[in-house]
Amino acid sequence: MTHPTDGTCIFCKIVAGQLPCFKLYEDASTIAFMDINPANAGHALAVAKGHYPTIDATPPEVVAAVAQTAQRVARAVMKTFNPFGLNLVQANGEGAAQSVPHLHVHVIPRQRNDGLALNWQAVPGDRAAIEAAYKQLQTALS
Repeated sequence: MTHPTDGTCIFCKIVAGQLPCFKLYEDASTIAFMDINPANAGHALAVAKGHYPTIDATPPEVVAAVAQTAQRVARAVMKTFNPFGLNLVQANGEGAAQSVPHLHVHVIPRQRNDGLALNWQAVPGDRAAIEAAYKQLQTALS
């Protein structure tokens, strides 16, 4: 299977075998490996083999394959590390702190009081603003 690539992308280089990784899993569309800048022990990545910078630029079947690989790795992390919790994080663009512009999902085991700032407090929103956003999204989805 041929995948789009970017010769300057670190994940494309890992997929091509040009850079080493601690590979956990691989199939026709995805690869999973350990994050070398882990937030906690067991932090891994589920990565599309093809170079797609963001989720909106990725074919649905590739998004599905990455999600399945993330789930497979998450199950292994839960079984192996028995974390207090687990985050799946998929970031798009600089404003979301995406560090590598190549579709990937972080599988991050959480420990009690680990200091990671991935969660936010639920604060009730303005109903009119929520409804306005809802209508905009409904239009975009139709």
